[in-house]
Parts: sequence; structure tokens; C-alpha cells
Amino acid sequence: MVMKKFVPCIYLYHGHAVRRMTDLTVVETDPLRLVRLYNENNADGLIVFDMSKDDAEQEEALDIIKEICAEAEMEVIGAGNIKRMEDVKKLLYAGCRRAVLDYTKESNIAITREVSLKFGRDKILASYEDADVVQASRGELEQYVSGLLLMNPHQIRETENATSLPFFVQVNQIALNKLMEIFSHDAVCGVTGNAINDNYKDILALKGLCRENGIQVETFEAAFKWDDFKKNPEGLVPVIVQDYRTREVLMMAYMNEEAYDQTTRNGRMTYFSRSRNSLWLKGETSGHFQYVKSLTADCDMDTILAKVSQVGAACHTGARSCFFNEITRKDYEEASNPLLVLGEVLDIIKDRKVHPKEGSYTNYLFDKGLDKILKKLGEEATEIVIAAKNPNANEIKYEMSDFLYHMMVLMVEKDVTWEELAAELANR
Repeated sequence: MVMKKFVPCIYLYHGHAVRRMTDLTVVETDPLRLVRLYNENNADGLIVFDMSKDDAEQEEALDIIKEICAEAEMEVIGAGNIKRMEDVKKLLYAGCRRAVLDYTKESNIAITREVSLKFGRDKILASYEDADVVQASRGELEQYVSGLLLMNPHQIRETENATSLPFFVQVNQIALNKLMEIFSHDAVCGVTGNAINDNYKDILALKGLCRENGIQVETFEAAFKWDDFKKNPEGLVPVIVQDYRTREVLMMAYMNEEAYDQTTRNGRMTYFSRSRNSLWLKGETSGHFQYVKSLTADCDMDTILAKVSQVGAACHTGARSCFFNEITRKDYEEASNPLLVLGEVLDIIKDRKVHPKEGSYTNYLFDKGLDKILKKLGEEATEIVIAAKNPNANEIKYEMSDFLYHMMVLMVEKDVTWEELAAELANR
């Protein structure tokens, strides 16, 4: 059976979230606020419908979609305003994991094969209102898209008869028993629309109801029970918290059984505060939530390592990490962490652009502009090719470093981050 997903959506129009495509009532002026709410309530994904009407509006919408993708702790699917392959590319480059072709438009049907071969079948979905469209294009859909988005909940059975592809269903209003009925269809992989938007606070409870009805949903399933852990004399287990991207150690706290159960149930780090003698949902007052990426017990089952996505600062002082009071230190050569080194160099280049330094080669490049930066990048690429033909390994390392530096200057000039590049590479 397909894993069922609760997927809210944002109908993006003129920078705001509106009620639906046929109702332009503004429901939220700041779409990022909605994203944070969906993060906090364990949504399984997010569909963003770009309702822009022309190229200028589309560029503005893409800037917001880029911010949405950076903020979202879930898969973001981009839909709407696709007219050509370039529009699919823009959505994927903005950070969307998948893009939706609107099969009510002949132009979208026509580019299916092209975009699928370019970006991969797994990046493409198709939306429709009438299952006859699916039936008519069944062969092409099953070859070139990974799933469907049904915009009309009255066409579920007809869709199942037309294809074996999994599909999301957009639903605007629905009774609880009807929602369970929709999820009971084997090919339905998720529900989106205002039925989810209006009830996002109940997603956890709805998932519990699904499990009670034998419907598989995405939850944190703990491989170990609380009784499996060795507790300290206070009946607690220490938790080391680490940033899942940088591996930076952020903090240490404790869990009791209730904190462990809540963490594994809702996917947000919850601790037991010894000073307050109460549960402590990290970020409840500060907004600096920690979203669970993984929990791992050590060999003795007496300590937990939590890898998290940290919102804001982990420390109550406002510091990123709680570990900043150096006690003693012996001089040593720090092992190079490639991610940290690249991040530090990029930060220096960013600072040079904001705070120019006389005689700086970096500022010289910025002053000369994009064409000069691109010229140097091209020259360095050629130097790599030449160095690769030379048996001296040091030469190619030198030229690659030069290329990377100039590439980072271009990244700053075009406002591209390492996180965005890493996400794009990971998606490939």
C-alpha cells in the first residue's frame, strides 16, 4: 500500500497566499509564516501553486518560492504557470523537488517527454480534473511522470481505472469519514488543498486516526522503547544534539519517558527540564525549534545522539551552539572540514562585497562586474584542463582551487549559497 501524505498547499498570488485559484481572498500576507506552521505540525509535503499571470509576476513568485523551499522542512512541489521547459527548470532551480505539468493545457502535455528526459521522470507530476485526460495519455504518463495530482475529488475511481500511477487528491472541504475513505484507495498517495490547510493543527491527530484504521502514514517510529535505555539515577537519558548538515554539536539536554515519546511522535525535540521539573519543547517560546532528522542510541544504550535541523540559535544566550566557553587549548592543526572551509571562504567573499577593502582582488572582480568574473572563470576552467594533462598532481589541485575561488565570487554575485548547490546535487 502507498504511504499516505498530508500535504498542505499555498496558492501564491501577488506575493500572498490566497484562498484558492478561484477565490483570491488573502488568507496570509506572509507565505513563509504558513510554511513554518506546516513545519511545526508535521506536514508531509507542500504544493505551491504559482498563480502569476506574466513573466514579471512569475519572477517575483519564483523569488518567494525559493524562500519557501529554503524554509520548508519537507518536500516542496511547484505547480502553476508552466508554459515551457524553462518554467519547469526555474521551479526546480528554485528548490522544488518536483514540478507539476497542467494537463488541462495542450502545451503542457506536449512538453512532457522533453522535460522528463531533461530532468528525470521522478521530478515530474501531472495535474488534471477529468480522468479521461489520463486515459488518453496513459502510455506517455506512465513512461514520463512519477505521479499525478487530481484536482477533482469526484474522479478518484475513474483515475484508478485509468492508470496505476500514484496520485494526490486536491480537496477543499471534507468530512472526517470521507477523508478516511479517500485514503483507503490504494493509489491515493496524499491529500492536499484547503481540507488540509484548514486543519493543519490536527495533522498529528489525523495520522493517529489513520493508523487506527490500518492506513499507513508517515510517522516517527521508534525502534527502541523507553525501557530499553539505561537511565541515570534521576531516571533520565542525556541527549547530545548535533546539526545534521554541519555536524556541529549544538547542546546537551535530558529526556524522560514522556519527552522521548513526544519527540518520536511529533518530530520536534522535546526534553525534560531538570531546573523547572517539567517537559520542555525546544523552541516553544523562542521559535527556535529543532526538527528531528535522526535519533541514535550509543553502544551502552545510555545516551542519545540527535541530528536536527536547527531553527535559529540552540543556546538560550543567542549563540548558535552552547559550547563556546573554552577551558584550555593546546596548539594543533585543525583538521580541514571541507564544508566549513568552503563556507568560511564564501563568507569572506560576501563580506568583501559589502565592506570593500582597498587592494583586494575580490573587490577588483566585483568592481569590474559579471563579464570579468565570467571571463576569469572560463580562463580557470581552461587551466584545469591543461593541468590535468600534466603528471604533477599539485598543479591540478592549485588550478582547481583557483577555479573554486572564482566560482565562489560568481556565487556571491548571483546570490547562490552552498546549501542550494548541495540540495541540488543531493536531488540528482
